[in-house]
Amino acid sequence: MEITGIITALIVGLIIGALGRLIVPGKQHLPIWLTLVLGIVAAFLGGWIASFFTTAWFLVLIVQVLVAAAIVYLADGMYSKNTGKTA
Repeated sequence: MEITGIITALIVGLIIGALGRLIVPGKQHLPIWLTLVLGIVAAFLGGWIASFFTTAWFLVLIVQVLVAAAIVYLADGMYSKNTGKTA
């Protein structure tokens, strides 16, 4: 992957993290910086998963956002248990 592709993935990852947080219902206990980091991870992971099925950018984006929502949901559950907060 070229450097421009990595920079683009980082920027898209930030947006995907925000979209993933919006999809998860209820109040999240995650700090915003952690949500954005999880979005970057989801962008790479979702892009990798989607590459097995399609190269259409909108389908890849949908998979990335769904992966981000799942990761934010799981991380929020673990984060709220570790901090002692309840939902």
